[in-house]
Amino acid sequence: MKIEDKLVASVINGLKALYGQEVPEKMVQLQKTKKEFEGHLTLVVFPFLKMSRKGPEQTAQEIGEYLKANESAVAAFNVIKGFLNLTIASATWIELLNEIQSDEQYGLVKATEASPLVMIEYSSPNTNKPLHLGHVRNNLLGNALANIVAANGNRVVKTNIVNDRGIHICKSMLAWKKYGNGETPESTGKKGDHLVGDYYVSFDKHYKAELAGLMEKGMTKEEAEAASPLMQEAREMLVKWEAGDPEVRSLWEMMNSWVYAGFDETYQKMGVSFDKIYYESNTYLEGKEKVMEGLEKGFFFKKEDGSVWADLTAEGLDHKLLLRGDGTSVYMTQDIGTAKLRFADYPIDKMIYVVGNEQNYHFQVLSILLDKLGFEWGKGLVHFSYGMVELPEGKMKSREGTVVDADDLMEEMVSTAKETSQELGKLDGLTQEEADDIARIVGLGALKYFILKVDARKNMTFNPKESIDFNGNTGPFIQYTYARIQSVLRKAAESGIVIPEQIPVGIELSEKEEGLIQMVADFAAVVKQAGEDYSPSIIANYTYDLVKEYNQFYHDYSILREENEAVKIFRIALSANVAKVVRLGMSLLGIEVPSRM
Repeated sequence: MKIEDKLVASVINGLKALYGQEVPEKMVQLQKTKKEFEGHLTLVVFPFLKMSRKGPEQTAQEIGEYLKANESAVAAFNVIKGFLNLTIASATWIELLNEIQSDEQYGLVKATEASPLVMIEYSSPNTNKPLHLGHVRNNLLGNALANIVAANGNRVVKTNIVNDRGIHICKSMLAWKKYGNGETPESTGKKGDHLVGDYYVSFDKHYKAELAGLMEKGMTKEEAEAASPLMQEAREMLVKWEAGDPEVRSLWEMMNSWVYAGFDETYQKMGVSFDKIYYESNTYLEGKEKVMEGLEKGFFFKKEDGSVWADLTAEGLDHKLLLRGDGTSVYMTQDIGTAKLRFADYPIDKMIYVVGNEQNYHFQVLSILLDKLGFEWGKGLVHFSYGMVELPEGKMKSREGTVVDADDLMEEMVSTAKETSQELGKLDGLTQEEADDIARIVGLGALKYFILKVDARKNMTFNPKESIDFNGNTGPFIQYTYARIQSVLRKAAESGIVIPEQIPVGIELSEKEEGLIQMVADFAAVVKQAGEDYSPSIIANYTYDLVKEYNQFYHDYSILREENEAVKIFRIALSANVAKVVRLGMSLLGIEVPSRM
C-alpha cells in the first residue's frame, strides 16, 4: 500500500476521532514537503478549519499529535502555519522498498482482454525516398507513446500508413525507366530505399534542366512547367497506374519492394515495429466510397465541376475538398478510407495519430468528418502533434544537401559513440564484439534520449555531439549509471551477498536514502502522468533526475565497503531497485541499457 494512501486513511480516522466528522478522501491533500522544510509529506489543513473551529496552527498540531500516536508510519511532525509537515519513519520507507522489490514490473499496469484498444499510427513514409531526420522523431515518439499507453493498462495496436501512390512515386519510376539501365539494389550494393530515392533526385535534376532549356527559348516559368514533356510523361504514368496498366503496375511493385526491404532494415536498427501496415494504394478507393456514401446522405455537396466538398462552416471552419472534379482523391479521402479499413479490422476505442504540427488543421477536420460518417472514435481521436527537428548548421552531411538521412544519422551516432567511449576508456578490456554492441547501444540510446527528452510539441535542434556526452541530461549518462550499478551488484554477488526477499526494517536511514526510495516509488505516478499527457519526455526527465540523485548517493555513501552488514544489504537492494526502474523507464522509451561499460 502506498504511504500516501495509508496516511490519507489515518487522517480520515483522526478527523473523525478529533472532530466527529466523516470526510471524503479527496478532501485530504498530501503533497511532497518543500525542500526548505523538514519532513517528507505535507498535509494542507485549511479544509478542516470549519470542523475543528480552531486556527490553522492549532488544528495542524492536533492532527499531527493524533497521527504520531496512532500511525506507525509517522515518526515526527512540525507545523508551519496551516501546513502539517510529516516525517515518515525509516521502517515505513523500507516496507515501501520491499513492495517495489517484490514487483519485477513495478509501475506498469498489465492490460486484460477487457482493456480499451488504442490504435497508434506513426511513421507514414513515402516510397519515393528513404526515411529522414523528421521520420526519426516521428518513429521514436510513436514507439515510445505505444509503450507508455500499453504500460497504463491498454491494449495497443501499432500501425503505419505507407504513402505508396501518387505523382511523386511516378517520378522515381519514370527516372529509373529512362536513366536506370536496369540497376537494382543487388547490382549496385545500395539499400533499395536509397536507390529509389536517388532516382527521385535524378528526376528533379532532369526536370529542372528541361525547364531551363524551355525558358531560354523565351517561355515563362509557368509556361515551361505546363509544357514540360517529362512532367507530362509522369502524369500519364499516374493515369496508367490508376487504370491498372500491367506494365506500370509491375514496375511499381518491383521498385516498392526494394523500398520496403530498405525501410525494414532502418526500422529494425531503430528498434521500431508495427502490428499492421496499411497502404494508400489500398485505402484511397475505400475513401472515395465513403465520401460518395456521405454525399448520398447529404453530409457533403457537389460543385458544378463534379468536385465533392464538406461544408464545415457550422463548426467554425470552411469548405473542405474531398474529391477533385476528375474524381481523384486527396489526403483527406485517403485518411477516411484508412479509417474504414482499420475499423473493420479492429474494434478501436481510441485512435492516436502521430503527425507533425503542420497538419493540425487536417486532423481537426478529419475528426469532424469521421464523426459525421459514424466512426465512434472520430470525435475523440487524438492528434499527437509534434514540432520540427533540425540540425545545427553544417554538423552532418546529407544526401540531398538539406535532408538528413536516417540511416546516415544512426551510423554516424554509433561511430561517434565508439570514438567517445574509446577516448574515455569505457571499452577497455572488452572483446571487439562487446565493444561494437556497446557502441550501438550508446549511439542509438543517445539519439533516442536526446529527441525524447524534449517536449514533443516544441521544435528542437538535434545536436549529435551534445547527445553523446557522458555527463548531463543525456542517454549515455543514464546508461553509464545503470552499468555502474550492475557492476556493484556483480561484485556483491561475487562476495557471496544475497539480497533477501524482504529487507529487515530495523535500520535508521539517512535523508538521502529516504529521498531515493521516495523517488523510485514515484515511478508508478510518472508512468500514469506520461500516459495521461501523452508525453514521453516526462519519463525521460524523471529517469535522469533519479540517476542524478543516485550518483550523489553513490558518491557520498559506502555501499560494498559499509561495515554494518544490515545497512550494506539495504544499500545494495536500494541500488538494485534504482537500476530496475531505470531499465523499465528507458525501455518505455525504446532505449537499451548495457550491463557493463
